[in-house]
Amino acid sequence: MERISVDRLQPGVFISITQVSWLDHPFLLNRFRLDDEEQIKILRSLGIREIDWDPARSSAQPLPEAAAHEDETDFSATAMHAMLDGKRERTQKIRAQRESLARCERLYEQEASGLRDILQQLSSRPAEAYLQARATVGRLLGGLLGTQSVAIHLVNMKVRDAGAAQHAMNVTVLSLLLGKAAGLDPEQMRQLGLGALFHDIGKSEVPTRVLRSAQRTPAETQFYQAHVGYGVKLAAPMNELTTAARNIIACHHEHWDGSGFPNRLAGAKIPRLARLVAIANHYDNLCNPFDLAQARTPSEAVAHMFRHEAGRFDPELLQLFIKIVGVYPPGSFVALDDGSIGLVVEVNTVDLLHPLVILYDPEIPRGEALLVDLADCGLRIESVLNPGKLPLETVEYLAPRGRIDYYIEGAS
Repeated sequence: MERISVDRLQPGVFISITQVSWLDHPFLLNRFRLDDEEQIKILRSLGIREIDWDPARSSAQPLPEAAAHEDETDFSATAMHAMLDGKRERTQKIRAQRESLARCERLYEQEASGLRDILQQLSSRPAEAYLQARATVGRLLGGLLGTQSVAIHLVNMKVRDAGAAQHAMNVTVLSLLLGKAAGLDPEQMRQLGLGALFHDIGKSEVPTRVLRSAQRTPAETQFYQAHVGYGVKLAAPMNELTTAARNIIACHHEHWDGSGFPNRLAGAKIPRLARLVAIANHYDNLCNPFDLAQARTPSEAVAHMFRHEAGRFDPELLQLFIKIVGVYPPGSFVALDDGSIGLVVEVNTVDLLHPLVILYDPEIPRGEALLVDLADCGLRIESVLNPGKLPLETVEYLAPRGRIDYYIEGAS
């Protein structure tokens, strides 16, 4: 950064406002490229005489000293008031978004806790477990699915020792979001939710050391794969569970290319609901593995599935899933081309490369953090960041309330 007189500014110069706090100026960002002369007039009206500019991010050079403007009496009051109104609207929007996130987080955690109880009583009281599971799916269909980006955000927020219930919750929510996008009817959605909720119940019969093993022996692999059969057996006493839901338990590890287990089904022979759950299950396993040191960021998980494992999944459903979660899924920490760090909070389904992002700025109160639509403000994402390598204060500023265990652990 270099400091120059405001009189030398012209459109195309990238500036950084440091003399005035974000709360005391009408611009959306503290750092931005000037678009017009009105912005320069507003800077003068704020009493700013010198300002920092960045040659590398500028599309125009400052005016030479001889061409410097004289002070003007037009302070563009009307333009400033309009910008301040827009800024206040954005502040209200970020507050509403954070409140929605907090409400959904509480619902998410309540349902995950209830799901833990359902799974624990499955073998002793299967009929009661089924009724409670059906009620859980009903609440999810009526609650979280109305806030798609928030739901994906919560799935992507790591928690220490998530366990079987948290995984089942994540897979159920992702499966239902994908099912909704795929146009399933209400009854299919209910069966999808029940099958996703129970998809991994057979793992309760597999030793933890086998489940957590990063490199299984052939015998351990066979034992692990047997969880599908154990799951089918545990589901048998739930008389009201439909064939469609049971097939999810039986087939969620089958692959489109025939390389899966237990029956090496391929293509359309795999029940469609099981194909949906297979995608959601694998995505969550990549983002939330037993060993969080091996966790992929949401963006890395999507890219890995698309580039290296596309043959395993129904291609139409995989494309639909990527459209839902985005190239930069909600919960992704990103670096922008102006040097800012942000957190993706909402996917732009029309333009997947330009999502809605909360920006980190320690000078702005966390409750009023900047919420910017990258499609509107001219910024773009340069890279996806690993939150475990970011300063803790940055993660705490951007992450949802109470869900930073993973990041604290990653930074230690």
